[in-house]
Amino acid sequence: MNDLNEVISKNLKIIRKRKDLSLDALSNLTGVSKSMLGQIERGEVNPTISTILKISNGLKVSFTSLLKNEKPEIDLIHFEELTPVFEGECHKLYPIIPFDDENRFETYIVEIKPGHKYYSEGHVKGTEEIITVFEGELALKIGEIDYFLKKNDTIRFNANKSHVYENKGSKLTKLNLILHYE
Repeated sequence: MNDLNEVISKNLKIIRKRKDLSLDALSNLTGVSKSMLGQIERGEVNPTISTILKISNGLKVSFTSLLKNEKPEIDLIHFEELTPVFEGECHKLYPIIPFDDENRFETYIVEIKPGHKYYSEGHVKGTEEIITVFEGELALKIGEIDYFLKKNDTIRFNANKSHVYENKGSKLTKLNLILHYE
């Protein structure tokens, strides 16, 4: 069995069991025969891209979720090695942990310069946002309600409404932002 077959085999079995599906039920969802699915789970065959697509579509998971390697037990991320995904005049957004279908969250470090605002449209229904301020202060407006956070304060909220992050202070505001999706 080659490495990719082993990865696909393991991921398919994990996803199928997480969704509490038998091989018969999975076959009905995907249009891939039960015997082929069994061979894939045992790592006995090299599935075609077309077969992997049928399986991912039937399971309603991303194509890459069947191809990705297991996450390392420890993932050390050095801030100085990060590149912002957005770098504007007033703020920077650094991705820390990217979205993962299994855990359904992503994290960022956000820096907001003094006297500036960062606007965010509401996220999809069921999205929860958790913010912890590490440096400076944060004025946060969620819908029509204002909140004020100091260093080491945390707020958690349903993020389906537009919200505004504002640094009203004289120092840089630095915060950790976690987006958790339903």
